[in-house]
Parts: sequence; C-alpha cells; structure tokens
Amino acid sequence: MTDNATETSLHLGFDETRTRVVLRTTDQYQQDLVRLAARFRTGGQLGPLAASIALDELLADLSVLSGWPHHQGVEWAPELRNLVAGVVQDANTVKERLAGAKPQGEVTPDDVSGLLGETWKGELSEFQLRDIAKLLTLQHGANFSVPGAGKTRVALAVYAAQKAQGRVSRVLVVCPKSAYESWRYETAVCFSYPLRTHVLDGSMDQWAEVLIVNYERLDRSLATLASWLKSGPSMIILDEAHRMKLGARGTYGAACMALGPLAERRMILTGTPAPNGSKDLENLLGFVWPGHGQRTVVQAVAGGDLAYASSVLRPLFTRTTKQELGLPPVWLRMRYVEMPPLHNEIYSSLVGGESSRASRDDLSSLGKTALRLLMAATSPALLLEGGSRYEPLAYQLPPLEVPEGSSLYSLLQNLPDYELSPKYKEAVAIVAENAARGRKTLVWTTFVRSLTTLEQMLEKYSPAVVYGGTPDRDEQLRRFREDPSCMVLISNPATLGEGISLHQICHDAVYVDRDFMAGRFLQSLDRIHRLGLAPGTDTRVTVLAVRNTIDEVVTARLDQKLEFMGKILDDPTVQQLADLQEEPAVAAGLAPNDIEALLSHIGGG
Repeated sequence: MTDNATETSLHLGFDETRTRVVLRTTDQYQQDLVRLAARFRTGGQLGPLAASIALDELLADLSVLSGWPHHQGVEWAPELRNLVAGVVQDANTVKERLAGAKPQGEVTPDDVSGLLGETWKGELSEFQLRDIAKLLTLQHGANFSVPGAGKTRVALAVYAAQKAQGRVSRVLVVCPKSAYESWRYETAVCFSYPLRTHVLDGSMDQWAEVLIVNYERLDRSLATLASWLKSGPSMIILDEAHRMKLGARGTYGAACMALGPLAERRMILTGTPAPNGSKDLENLLGFVWPGHGQRTVVQAVAGGDLAYASSVLRPLFTRTTKQELGLPPVWLRMRYVEMPPLHNEIYSSLVGGESSRASRDDLSSLGKTALRLLMAATSPALLLEGGSRYEPLAYQLPPLEVPEGSSLYSLLQNLPDYELSPKYKEAVAIVAENAARGRKTLVWTTFVRSLTTLEQMLEKYSPAVVYGGTPDRDEQLRRFREDPSCMVLISNPATLGEGISLHQICHDAVYVDRDFMAGRFLQSLDRIHRLGLAPGTDTRVTVLAVRNTIDEVVTARLDQKLEFMGKILDDPTVQQLADLQEEPAVAAGLAPNDIEALLSHIGGG
C-alpha cells in the first residue's frame, strides 16, 4: 500500500501462527507504536520497534489504525492485505443486505450456470443454485445446510466459478475420513474430466488440484499444507467444520486458523454450527471472517433476542432445511424406564460419592463423573469394566476405584444377574417388535461394553456392530444393508455419527443413552433421515432414559441447545427435535452450562 518513493513508517504482517499480526516501525515512530499497541487488549511489545496484536482484535477494530501519524507510510504484507480486504468487503455486503439494499455485484440463482465455466457438468437443484448464488456474492462463505442437501457439490460449484474467473486454481478440503468417498465421487462426476485429487496420507502430490486431509493429520502437516496453499491461488474448505468449534483453543481449530489466511477464499460446511451455543458459532465464523465473524455473533446474541440474532447473522450463511427438501417428518419418542431397586441404590450411592469430590474447576474430573453417571444409568456393571482402548479418548475411563468396606462396593459385588439393565431389555423389545414387521433397527449406545452386551442379547437378529476398533467396518455395513437376516446395527455416534447413509434400508433408531453433545445427536439422527427418503416413509426414533438420573439432565441440556440452534438458524425443524413426545415403555462434551446442570444434579459445587 506504499510506493517506492514513500518511506515505510509501519509494516503489518503475520507472525508464524498467522493468528497474530506483527507491527514494525522505525526509530522515528517508536513511541507511536507503543501508544498504538497499548490501545489493543492483546497488544504487546516484541522489542523497541516491533509489537504484536491478535489478528481477530485488529480486524474487529481497524479504525484504531487511523490514528497512525503517517498514513502514506503504512505497508501491508500481501497475505494480510488480501485477508483484510475480503473481510471488509463482505462486512459491507452484509451491511447493505441488512439495510434492504441490493449489494454491489450480487449474484442471482439465474446467473449461476453462466459462471461455472465450460468444464462443469454436475446437475444442481433449485436450493443448490440459491445457495451457490449467495455464496458467490460474498468473498468467503458458510453453508449450514442439513445433511443430504448437497453441500459438497455446492462447494465445488463455488470453486468452479472462482476458477473460471481466474481467482483460484486449487482447493484444500479438510474433512473427516468418512467424507473422503463423497469428495472423490463429486470431483469425478461434476466436471467433464475428473479433477486431479489426492488424499494426504504420508505421500504428497504437489500437482493435485484437490488436496484432501483429515482433521487429525492437520497439526503435523501444517508446513506441507502451507507450502501447497502458497504455491498457487487457493481455496480452503472445512467440511463438518464443527470439528474445529473450539477455535484457537483446540488443536484442530488452531491448525485451521493458521492455514485460513493463506487461502484466497475460505468456506465452511456443517449442518450443526452451534452445538454448544454462540461460542461455537463465534469460532466457526471467526475462521471465515477473522475479527468480524466473532464480533458479529457476540453483538447479535448479546440482547438475548434470538429472532433478532438470526436476522443479523442470516446474511453470513446459507442453509437448506429439511422442510425445504420436502422430507417426511421424523417421529421422536422418549421412553422412560424404571431402575430396579439395586440399580437405584448403586446410582444414588455413586451420586453421593461424586458430589463430595466434584469441583467446577476440574473439567477432567467432571467429565469422568458425567461418564460414570451415564454408565450407571444404563447399567452399573459398566463401572467395573472401565473403558476400552478402541473408544475415542473422551470415552476412555479407568475402572471405578471403590474402597472394599464401602456401601457402594458391597452393592456392586451383590449386583444380581436377574437385575438386567432395563434399557437393554427395552432396546431388545423394540428391535424384536421391528424385526417382526420386517423393519431394521439402528441402535445407538455410547460405551463399547454396551455394544458388545447388546450384540450378545440380539444374537438371533444377526447384528452388525461398528465401533472404533471394528476391523471390518465396511463388511458390517454391507451386511446390514444387504443381508435380510441382519435386522440390527449397533454403533456409537462417535464412530458412525457422520458420513454414512442408511436411510434407504433403515427407518428405526433407538438411543440407549445420549451424552451432552447436541451436534453429535443431530448428526446421528441424519443417518436415517435425509434426502432420498421415499414420500410417506415413517421414520421413528426412540430415546431411552431413566427418571431422576443424569439422563434427565442430558435431555434438558440438549433441549436448550437444540432450541438455541434452531432459533439462530431460523429452522423450526431443529427446535421440534428438542420436544420429544413421551410414551410408556413396553418392556458427555461438557459445555459450561452442562457443568452447572451436572453439579446441580449431584449436589456439588
């Protein structure tokens, strides 16, 4: 932003993490730099002639730079200048939309086909054309459409349009492993020739046009990915972007935030953008629009009027709802089962023990407490088995250490076999009833011991079982889909909650237990309720719970999270999922408010 004849008085560029901006000056402006850095909460001196400010804060209040005494001498590093220009342009577009004006350069659905370039051949629905037009009107974008709405194809269409205009020439896709198949398929069928696609799995194809990497590999591949993004004008797409909802506080989020500024265009895809409330949304939109995204969310929800917040945030994202897709409704039912007396005693004793050592400041301890109570509400026998090396880290738990002389020890030792978990009995009864009608059932449960126990109890229905340690996952899924004798699939949302479609052959799901993670619950629901369902299909979901246990705490918290997300997204379907209809029985991710609810349940804190 300076010419050769103008002396540089202030240079702004990224630090190595690209989450902070380094400001450098000359001796003449040393005191001016000190005063400038002091105006930012995150500002700090790196030396006499250098200071550092968090990127988000700088972008949230660029006007502070107007106080610099030598305007003509301000110089921006190209990557930072591009990022600032894109964020400012999108902020102005949103402002025009909210004022009721037509933004300059607005793209309409009718314009889209003419922008995609000669090599595009993928078919696009009315909703996809609408979403593409909105995303192309902005420099960067967020697609919060429900699973099955074709977010992958929409993202590739945006890429095709940008490529046709010469703005980008390659795209980095960050996604779960379960989504690889979808990206490979769409990059092959949407263009007149398959795009050169490479999955980063140790080797590297420098000439790939589409580079795919999973979230787990991001952190250790940062240098490789940064080099690839810099070697040509690039687009970056985060698929299932809720994986980085912790933002810079999480490993995935920090890696994404470091790579984002290197791309000419940033886009996020997720059907569950705010599983724990507004903080998740701040971090997601903060990746797309650093500074502006966070500030917009904070200001929108500050007054507590979610209808107003939705109207303010709506110009920043696009969403196709299940209602718009014309999906038949899903019937959600809550079945409360009664604990046998000894189970009840064990649960009460456990609650008493946990309350004495609960502390709101020890998140690790509280997480274990929540998991133990979820186990005890399902089957106290799980407490003695502990965790499994196959389960994701959040669900690994050592066996409960119970002093031999305690009442809880005595109760656990005397747990008779005939006091079988009422949840297991109920799940078996539902599967049996469905099987008698020729309907297959998907059974969800958090813990591996529950999976293996139910596998034995449901042996006559040739169950397929999928969890983290399953060696033949594809074969298990094939059996469930194709073998008429396999009437039940048992899995957990952590393993199978994303990236799999079962709606063609299964219309019944049972939740033996649920944790506090609203996003995971919504994602798992979508395995059997998504685009492609035949009209009039009866999709039935049953949630099992035990009264006066942590199950009721989880239900209340999920209700609040789903209500928040539904109102923010202006999607009544999500809000309806929080309202489970209770019916009679026939036979854990802790957010701050989850902690309060848990402490209230156990009487701690």
